Amino acid sequence: MLCLVVLAVSISVLSPSLAMARESRYGSIITDAETGQVVSAVNPDRRSYPASLTKMMTLYLLFDELAAGRLKLDSALPVSRHASAQAPSKLGLAPGEHIKVEDLVLALVTKSANDAAVVAAEAIGGTEPNFATLMTAKARALGMNGTTYRNASGLPNTGQVSTPRDQATLARALIRHHTHYYRYFATREFQWRGQVIASHNRLMLNYPGADGIKTGYIAASGFNLAASAVRDGRRLIGVVFGGDTAAWRDRRMAQLLDSGFARGNGGTGAEMASAVEDEQPEAAPVRASVKTGGGKTKLLKQAALKAPTARPAAAEDADMVAWAIQVGAFSGFKPAHHAAAGAAKRLGGLGARASIDVDEAKAGRHTVYRARLIGFTEDQARAACRKLAKSKRECHVVMPSA
Repeated sequence: MLCLVVLAVSISVLSPSLAMARESRYGSIITDAETGQVVSAVNPDRRSYPASLTKMMTLYLLFDELAAGRLKLDSALPVSRHASAQAPSKLGLAPGEHIKVEDLVLALVTKSANDAAVVAAEAIGGTEPNFATLMTAKARALGMNGTTYRNASGLPNTGQVSTPRDQATLARALIRHHTHYYRYFATREFQWRGQVIASHNRLMLNYPGADGIKTGYIAASGFNLAASAVRDGRRLIGVVFGGDTAAWRDRRMAQLLDSGFARGNGGTGAEMASAVEDEQPEAAPVRASVKTGGGKTKLLKQAALKAPTARPAAAEDADMVAWAIQVGAFSGFKPAHHAAAGAAKRLGGLGARASIDVDEAKAGRHTVYRARLIGFTEDQARAACRKLAKSKRECHVVMPSA
């Protein structure tokens, strides 16, 4: 019994510090790819380590060489001893062999191969340090004033730092300046010496409309992600720094993109700016009680994409914006997520501050996924259901206690 008490005390002491650790390095930004306007942001200028998001700049400079004709996709580049000696993730290239530029590109966007990054760096800059100087110069030219590069891969280096805003700027530049080559970021897998190498980018594989661009992780940075997705002809770019896990990072990005698309294209620059800082890091998963087929109440862990409640206005009490609407229950996570995102879009401004919540529940031996939008006042929730009902869409108001 004493051990249990000690354990409970230890957890209560450690949990706040773990939460602070996440908050201290968390940053995010969502921008409109066409206009560059900021849709939402939290700590967008906080410097941290970009990890393998670094390879976005490595690829940018490689695409510059291709566009200028100084390299071709079938150009064979030599592998040095320095490149071969890079830490994983890597292709396992041996000193003295050659690799084609197109294979380098595919290895960088799927496997995030560090040896491939150095091969590209040495082919363009002569040495990796020289290439890092070129990377930093290009960053300044693009307006990335909070970024400094020290290597081509993103492997740990205390002098290599960037910000979510800068990485969003780089992603936008890749899309706009190298449209022809940007398609490589959508690669799901490629063949390398008879081996199928699959993409590390799980969000791109699962989020509707996503077509790139790069994941990153080192212990000092946490889990980073730059992403881009298109919905109804509108492209958003998102960057998340400092996730505790890859799954948390991906869920967070999906939430931010959903919220960004739900806001739509309307609004002036001033209105868009008012959205900055209104997103907060996701809280730890909570448990919700649901009725099972036998009528008993069972505690279930909240499903992925548990979204944060929008910050209430000054005149509102937190409980007032805890109302939700449910727009369907489904046998799979994806259709539930799709239904909730579709409802948010249909609601327009009424749903702009709501967040998607896909709630997993057991019904007998079956699992159902309840598609919900949360963060309404009672009046807003009822108005939302009335609006959806006019379009013959299912909708039920969910009280805070539910």
